[in-house]
Amino acid sequence: MSEILRCAGLTKRYGSLVALDNIDLSLQSGRIIGLLGPNGSGKTTLIKLINGLLSPDGGMLAVNGLLPGVETKKLVAYLPDNSFLNSWMKVRQIVDYFVDFYEDFRPDMAYEMLEDLGISPDRRLKTLSKGNKEKVCLILTMSRNALLYVLDEPIAGVDPAARDYVISTIINNYNPEATVLISTHLITDIEQILDEVVFINQGHVVLQKTVDDIRAENGKSVDELFREVFRW
Repeated sequence: MSEILRCAGLTKRYGSLVALDNIDLSLQSGRIIGLLGPNGSGKTTLIKLINGLLSPDGGMLAVNGLLPGVETKKLVAYLPDNSFLNSWMKVRQIVDYFVDFYEDFRPDMAYEMLEDLGISPDRRLKTLSKGNKEKVCLILTMSRNALLYVLDEPIAGVDPAARDYVISTIINNYNPEATVLISTHLITDIEQILDEVVFINQGHVVLQKTVDDIRAENGKSVDELFREVFRW
């Protein structure tokens, strides 16, 4: 394994609010990692820093040894927590756009997953249900051959019956040498696929541990430990 993400003294402020406070974090390749914490804990800020959408006020963040920028965008596949696609476009047009924009995009994989879900490439995005729009976004993200996949609430808007498919899409379609970082509140639904978790609260990393160690040392599931740590 090699280090895919490093944060050293990483700090981000919004005015007087400290969203991330001098955090140190290292994530290794070949892992599926849960980024877990209550609302306002700093998860989204960290995700935006990883994707170069924000700049730190202190410390550093590196993806595969590179500061966020044009080169890291080639390495990171990002799924935000809201739709980022033009609703007037047909699904096929969006796939073509991703082919043009990302050298590592795999259209055959995207079309195969769309067929599995019964989503016609000739449908306009605005005609799809909210759940199907989110599935299209996930399919596009997972069809990249990236080194780091950052998924912000990938199953929040998907009905329970479709969550198993979404989870299988995540684990079966990413580069096994890559890392998947998943931010979610639905811990029970994804715990089965996690190798490791990072608990974050009030801008601090309060725990980073493998799922196996949590079960062996604490005799608890990740969800149970999360509720204990955050008193839910």
